[in-house]
Amino acid sequence: MASDPSKQIKLGFLCGLVPRDKSMAFERILFRATRGNAFLRQVEVEDPVVDPASGEKVEKNVFLVFYSGERAKNKILKICEAFGANRYSFDEDLGRQTQVMSDVTWSITELKTTIDAGLLHRGNLLQTIRDQFEQWNQLVRKEKAIYHTLNMLSLDVTKKCLVGEGWCPVFATKQIQEALQRAVFESNAQVGAIIQVLYTKEMPPTFFRTNKFTSAFQEIVDAYGVARYQEANPGVYTIITFPFLFAVMFGDWGHGICLLLATLVFVLREKKLSGQKLGDITEMIFGGRYVILMMALFSIYTGLIYNEFFSVPFKLFGPSAYACRDLDCKDASTVGLIKVRDAYPFGVDPVWHGTRTELPFLNSLKMKMSILLGVAQMNLGIILSYFNANFFKNGLNIWFQFIPQMIFLNSLFGYLSLLIIVKWWTGSQADLYHIMIYMFLGPTEDLGENRLFPGQDRLQQVLLLLALVSVPWMLLPKPFLLKKQHEKRHQGHSYTQLETTDESFQLEQSHDSHVHEEFQFGEVFVHQLIHTIEFVLGAVSNTASYLRLWALSLAHSELSSVFYEKVLLLAWGFNNVIILIIGIIVFIAATVGVLLVMETLSAFLHALRLHWVEFQNKFYEGDGYKFFPFSFIPVGDENE
Repeated sequence: MASDPSKQIKLGFLCGLVPRDKSMAFERILFRATRGNAFLRQVEVEDPVVDPASGEKVEKNVFLVFYSGERAKNKILKICEAFGANRYSFDEDLGRQTQVMSDVTWSITELKTTIDAGLLHRGNLLQTIRDQFEQWNQLVRKEKAIYHTLNMLSLDVTKKCLVGEGWCPVFATKQIQEALQRAVFESNAQVGAIIQVLYTKEMPPTFFRTNKFTSAFQEIVDAYGVARYQEANPGVYTIITFPFLFAVMFGDWGHGICLLLATLVFVLREKKLSGQKLGDITEMIFGGRYVILMMALFSIYTGLIYNEFFSVPFKLFGPSAYACRDLDCKDASTVGLIKVRDAYPFGVDPVWHGTRTELPFLNSLKMKMSILLGVAQMNLGIILSYFNANFFKNGLNIWFQFIPQMIFLNSLFGYLSLLIIVKWWTGSQADLYHIMIYMFLGPTEDLGENRLFPGQDRLQQVLLLLALVSVPWMLLPKPFLLKKQHEKRHQGHSYTQLETTDESFQLEQSHDSHVHEEFQFGEVFVHQLIHTIEFVLGAVSNTASYLRLWALSLAHSELSSVFYEKVLLLAWGFNNVIILIIGIIVFIAATVGVLLVMETLSAFLHALRLHWVEFQNKFYEGDGYKFFPFSFIPVGDENE
């Protein structure tokens, strides 16, 4: 029996997304509601889908349900709403679907083509920018620097030329003139450039010509203060004295070689490393590579003098000059060493190491050596103050600062240095502590067995008297002489008839002379008093401060000895390969971490303090300011 086509019911379908955790319940309810007259298929979506209602990503299933009749459709729609299923419309007209799919595919292809073309154009543009960025960046920086400099110039009254005032080194005057003439010629300017020397009372900036070797030493001095114009520059002496004092504290030629090898990496690869971005610490080490190089070389020298190679002595310069009274110098019954031949040719005799008298001998040697080095460097500082005063035509500083300071320092600590040298030369057993103490407490007492040379008692009395006289010599005359010079220079200036007819100039001169008449004697006297007290007390404290050379040298030597004997030799004594390997690793780590890093930094900072405080305060004002010339060379590259 054929059915009536008009009464045929078409199948309908719905599609959408349902939460995965509700999919099973959704299927059961759908089956019961339609009494099995619906066909359902579900497929899991791999990636979580954003829920339009909550905006969160949820795991969902795609479902497709077929039904017949409007009644079944309504039931399915209500079930979808109850389960929060998202439905999506789908046109049942296949022709229209095909057209829409075609349009969408064409749009996607067009967008992809557009995006690919945009990416290609962007890549080409960035490639062009990359090739020319450095050139553009330099050009913009130069233009900005030029305009910034031009803004500091002022217009002439005729508004036809610019006038600029500045500083330039004398040696560069000819180069500047040639550069200006070349600029006038290339720009076809109607007005030529004119250089005229101006005379001013302003203090000029300070400029020192340095290179990649000397720039780091100059930075050490400039960190304390920039030298006043034409003031003696301590950077010249720092090139030698700084690494030498460091080496006195660090002296071990084994550690010095390790430091030298590490520094040579930066020195030999400086062209490659200078163009790279390094870390803060590495950048600091690279900038001071030549300072560390000098420190390493001097450490090797002082290490050879101390005869220490990782705390182990070597007979590099021949046999020892001493022999033991007993078979074992370390034995408790040992009474000492006996001299069997001439002195050891260079440095400390290796036989001293490991004996009972090693520590007292090296302590005495290094302590006295520290005093000699300190007094020598402080004398150098005072001598440089003479050259400063002589250059600036300041006779008062020569007569009432340089001379009494030299007398005071050398009457006490210069005399102590002389006693140390005489005691070494004669081999005397005199007690220098007793001599210096009773030089103040009992200058008239007999020295007895502590006498080192004839006439020492009388010499001590004279030196003590000179030291006492030099204190009021520094304090009293200079303020009164300054006051007398000021009064003589400005006597009657306020009442002198000025010959010029310019009334404003007369008032200005009268006002200046009135200002100059004021002389704060009390302020000058207090300043001189502070300066005198500072020098007198500083002569004692600064000399004692140089004993850090002895203390740090002793600490470095003892630490090195501990690591060698208590780590390396102890591990060797177990006769076990594993323990020996562990001991070697611990020894290397301790040597690098403590002796080559921490001790290097410690000795560096102490050497820095000795130069800033003990040396430079004797002559260095450091109240100037740097000369920054106009240049297209980036800062830091001019010395490379």
